[in-house]
Amino acid sequence: MCEDNDRPGRFLIDGTLDLHTFDPKDVKELIPDYIDACLERGITQLRIVHGKGRGVLRRIVHAALEKHPAVISFRHESSGGSWGATIVDLQKSG
Repeated sequence: MCEDNDRPGRFLIDGTLDLHTFDPKDVKELIPDYIDACLERGITQLRIVHGKGRGVLRRIVHAALEKHPAVISFRHESSGGSWGATIVDLQKSG
């Protein structure tokens, strides 16, 4: 779903993933795919926007990040004191 920036129906892989446009049930599988696509492009820091809400989507994102072998660390975005996004540091592949 996210491997091609130039084809219709695909989304830009630039290190920022806004989950507001995705169905929450798809997020668990989307996160590892997006991480892998970023690593293929040499992107090693991600910003995943999940929103504040009740924290359900944030917990899904964090659970997926904890399982991915390339994730070195992740934290709440600190700009403006918001907890609506998570910053992820990835291990360079290769």
